[in-house]
Amino acid sequence: MKDSSPRFGMVAGEASGDLLASLLLAGLRARWPELTAQGIGGPRMAAQGFEPWWPLDKLSVFGYVDALWNLRELLSIRKQLGDRLLRAKPDVFIGIDAPDFNFGLEQRLREGGIKTVHFVCPSIWAWRAERVEKIKRSADHVLCLFPFEPELLNRHGIAASYVGHPLADAIPLTPPKPEARAALAFGEQAVVVALLPGSRRSEITYIAEPLLKAAVLMQQARPELRFVMPVAPGLRELIAPLVAAHAPALDLTLLDGRSHEALAACDVCLVASGTATLEAALFKRPMVIAYRMHALNWWRMKGRNYQPWIGLPNVLAREFLVPELIQEACTPQALAREGLAWLDDPARYARVQACFEEQHRTLRCNTALKASDAIAKVIDGV
Repeated sequence: MKDSSPRFGMVAGEASGDLLASLLLAGLRARWPELTAQGIGGPRMAAQGFEPWWPLDKLSVFGYVDALWNLRELLSIRKQLGDRLLRAKPDVFIGIDAPDFNFGLEQRLREGGIKTVHFVCPSIWAWRAERVEKIKRSADHVLCLFPFEPELLNRHGIAASYVGHPLADAIPLTPPKPEARAALAFGEQAVVVALLPGSRRSEITYIAEPLLKAAVLMQQARPELRFVMPVAPGLRELIAPLVAAHAPALDLTLLDGRSHEALAACDVCLVASGTATLEAALFKRPMVIAYRMHALNWWRMKGRNYQPWIGLPNVLAREFLVPELIQEACTPQALAREGLAWLDDPARYARVQACFEEQHRTLRCNTALKASDAIAKVIDGV
């Protein structure tokens, strides 16, 4: 590429996208130190020099019902952003996840002569196979996190590259448990359970309560247990009343962010389905995956499930490495039972840790370099 200072448009729609985009930006900046990037993003992206025209929390909705409540504002933002990007003419637009928002935007930009890259292949292999045609219309190239995805896209004539997962590069193969425990004031002998109810308001609404109630049951069974809950920015005011209502006596430490420290420090975690399940696997932490949403969202989604797994560690393993408690099955009693089961079975605990290490090594392949190579080829029209 001749220009040493390319201009990027970018959109990330939630905390996990902000993290992925920030790691990608760090790699892009290593290649092009003078690059500029603008659009919708969060604080981690801003720390890499990104200029947010709107904050990412405007897009942090969960499921069909949330999207319908916020549809007018979402469509307005997408229209304004598209207008602005078409005037600015960046060298390439990179949509980070958020497919329901980004695909329509990418298609419009592509039709307007702007090259487009989508980072994170939507889970067409799990939920919504009809998205293949949307991807084909929207993205010049797809950067895939998982090794089986490019072949699926290539079958439909969609250019794609496997780049691995940037979190696998960022998270050490051996988690820094002693350092994390010292930072969080947990002793070496403490048995710590991390509670991760999600980073979106609607996830907190549906998942935090059963996780807290499960923690109370676990502590009743094993009074020595200690609990830690990282809270995404802006969500403490939602979490604190739930703790007061459902777990007032729980030995719980609330953290502002610091989810990686919580995962490094803990022995087991109860975690909302999503990127956090992969993070837990990369930290080699056995987990119980919780998944609850509005009944209408669940009714729409369950008929489109093309495989039995939802959690990313299970998808990668093609088996139920860890329990998934979904919708009606996501009860405090079941969560507590499955969480305690990990602590009571050292052989099973060790087996799943070995599987997680294998997954980590598979996904660790210098994502930033591979992604920047693929993006450079898109810009150059190769």
